[in-house]
Amino acid sequence: MDINDVVRQARAANVRLVRFLYCDNGGIIRGKATHVDRLATRMREGIGQTLAMQAFTAVETLAAVEGMGPVGEFRLIPDPQTFVVLPYVPASASMMCDMMRLDGQPWEACPRTFLKRMVARLAEQGMRAEAAIEHEFYLAREVGGRFVPADQSLCYSSIGLDEQGEVIDAILSALEAVGLSVELFHTELGPAQQELSIRHADALTAADHVCLVREVVRGTARHYGLYATFAPKPFLDQAGSGAHIHFSLWGTEGSPQAGKNLFYDPQQRGGLSQIGKYFIGGVLHHLPALVALTCGSPNSYSRLLPHFWSSAYTAWGYDNREGAIRVPSPFWGREAESLNLELKPSDHSGNPYLALGGLIAAGLDGIQRQIDPGEPVEVDPGNLSDEERERRGIRRLPTSLDEALDELERDAVLMEALGSLLGRSYLAVKRAEAEFFREKTPEEVASQHFYKY
Repeated sequence: MDINDVVRQARAANVRLVRFLYCDNGGIIRGKATHVDRLATRMREGIGQTLAMQAFTAVETLAAVEGMGPVGEFRLIPDPQTFVVLPYVPASASMMCDMMRLDGQPWEACPRTFLKRMVARLAEQGMRAEAAIEHEFYLAREVGGRFVPADQSLCYSSIGLDEQGEVIDAILSALEAVGLSVELFHTELGPAQQELSIRHADALTAADHVCLVREVVRGTARHYGLYATFAPKPFLDQAGSGAHIHFSLWGTEGSPQAGKNLFYDPQQRGGLSQIGKYFIGGVLHHLPALVALTCGSPNSYSRLLPHFWSSAYTAWGYDNREGAIRVPSPFWGREAESLNLELKPSDHSGNPYLALGGLIAAGLDGIQRQIDPGEPVEVDPGNLSDEERERRGIRRLPTSLDEALDELERDAVLMEALGSLLGRSYLAVKRAEAEFFREKTPEEVASQHFYKY
């Protein structure tokens, strides 16, 4: 795909507006749109956006970040490979964008560029990453000025599939129309809670897909008088919604392990290789800081509770759904292809480019320093005594966004990976959001996060 291909497809589909989209430090998908008549020019020149937008918070305030005020701009330059015609709005299409400086170089505060840098670091080591996300969300209605679940179906209940059959089919049809391959769909633990799995892709494409899924699901649900919310804990008395990251590393062409799943070793328990264990070790070591990127809202920490299958400790295990990292059982006959790791403390309030980039940085540090993850946990880590957890080096994850941000600011590996400008702006934005919600009740926090993600 190049500029001419995009323009040709847009014209053929009678597109009038093309959205230039990005995901900001607050985890909000924002952008501007160009008329199709100016599409080719805008794709070459970009669309201007004030530098202050990377200091903009999810509560529509401006965090104090040096150099991100009323003076200066960056340009949104779209990736032609991400062009899709949107099936849920008339005459519209979208592309995901990189943030570029006026000299044509990538802007240091661009989350998508950050993920590209981390992918490049892997490539230097003869590795590439693939990822897939489990998307959990609620379908809800507005009744009497408040949001309520759209039905009362039970976990995995076929009744839930019947209740929302029409909207589910429309969502799946829309996802297929934008080129996303759906793997699984089922009702989840909460009433009207859904789970949707999209086929794995390279890390950058997987992050682009996260944004596209959110856009398509929300936009399609509106046609049925429903709201789709990806908020981490929209209903405090119900199950939270995660964005579990499934992740694997592969040898690149020309490397000694070209085309091979580097996490797989058939001689080891569960098929998990030594590189896979070192990767886990790195992620667990950095996880108290990493969750500031993967769980990016105050509402996230109402979800990360012991015994709720969302993970609350720096523990790992084979098919242990209370572990922060689960090693899923590989599929029969496809063991080498399907062996992957699942990161559970992750939700849609985290910017997917920052989340995946941070995951790569943490895991790569584990491989390079050969960090031992310890023995796998065979029980719910919340059932271990404090003394046993301390003996095994298992830490409680942060219980607030403030605590996670403190951990991130102290984490030299993740802060170096982010770079000075992106790291400083992200911390400032998230600290401003935490301050905004500090005096609010958990119920107020949940209510105000409902329609953000």
